[in-house]
Amino acid sequence: MSEIALVNSPNVGLDKTQKGGPYVNELSTLNLGPTHPATHGIFQNILTMDGETIVDAEQTVGYIHRAFEKIAERRPFYQITTLTDRMNYCSAPINNMGWHMTVEKLLGIEVPKRAQYMRVIMMELARLTDHIVCNSILAVDTGALTGFLYVYQWREFIYEIYEEMCGARLTTNMGRFGGMERDFTPVAIEKIQKLLKELPAALKEFEGMVMRNRIFMDRTQNVGGISAQRALNYGFTGPNLRAAGVDYDVRAMNPYSSYEDFEFDVPVGTKGDTYDRFLVREEEMWQSLRIIQQAMDNLPEGSYHADAPHYYLPKKQDVYHNMEALIYHFKIVMGEIDAPVGEVYHSVEGGNGELGFHLVSDGGRTPYRLKFRRPGFIYYQAFPEMIKGTTLSDAIVTMSSMNVIAGELDT
Repeated sequence: MSEIALVNSPNVGLDKTQKGGPYVNELSTLNLGPTHPATHGIFQNILTMDGETIVDAEQTVGYIHRAFEKIAERRPFYQITTLTDRMNYCSAPINNMGWHMTVEKLLGIEVPKRAQYMRVIMMELARLTDHIVCNSILAVDTGALTGFLYVYQWREFIYEIYEEMCGARLTTNMGRFGGMERDFTPVAIEKIQKLLKELPAALKEFEGMVMRNRIFMDRTQNVGGISAQRALNYGFTGPNLRAAGVDYDVRAMNPYSSYEDFEFDVPVGTKGDTYDRFLVREEEMWQSLRIIQQAMDNLPEGSYHADAPHYYLPKKQDVYHNMEALIYHFKIVMGEIDAPVGEVYHSVEGGNGELGFHLVSDGGRTPYRLKFRRPGFIYYQAFPEMIKGTTLSDAIVTMSSMNVIAGELDT
């Protein structure tokens, strides 16, 4: 609470301590973050307050900036995958596979149909975990802790599927250039089928607790809204844009990994407020389940990776017993194979919107330049505009519904 400023008032100069005397209007500066439990990350918002009302706001980012783009210029292509994990760590497999598709576009690798379907399944599972986190935490920020405790267990269950597929849970490093690291195991298939069977009931119960709850509706409706035009001007994508009424989804508008084979709807809102953002993400979870079910029902036969020995890591057991596999493994991991000269851009529909990779190669063993399009960094710029005229408690739920991920913000 610093920088107390007086505004023009006829009462200035009067003794406000006198009994019954008039008070001077005051503006105060409030630091919301960077270490605040409701900011869900490490970033600062400097709010100018008139009592409980926000009259101005300025955000500060960069507290965990890790220079991923610069690091990528010194890393072999494979080792960059672990950087993408740590951007939106709530849906790491989407980041991993978006990066792999970008490199595959540069290398001209055609991924088998089975691998494409497997990627779709894992990416939609990641979207489920991302939206479960966002919507359940939004409920917590309005006081509804029960729903969070109930639905969060399914995020942990999806992490068990990740663990079965790649041995990791949060930062997954999932997949390979040219496809997947391994095929679905019987355990992975069993767990996916269990999720498809049991998660719908949990989602319905969560929605029953929250969606028509009077307190939740009062806290979120007509709060933190943004128009479709302003959202487009800022460069919004993903659920935050769709909540404002624009039906743009990379999966539908520019399909990749065989998304054109699947039937799904793109949910849109009307007001672009906190409640609409919640509803859009909630409906997207149902659509993700629908896509996963289609992919499991129609999973193609064949290989789960391309025939690209110069770029696809050989099986570990082959490395121990086969000299050719050992040589390829060493050359790929250590970045001993030059990439072709080229410039490509590829984007996927991440948990927060269009996640893009602009890759420039000069023919070396590392990128000449790599630029991440992080949706969180783009839409967070609108946060001050969205909270002006609201209260401090409104700012909290607005930020929560935007799903600001600090790792994605400060890449």
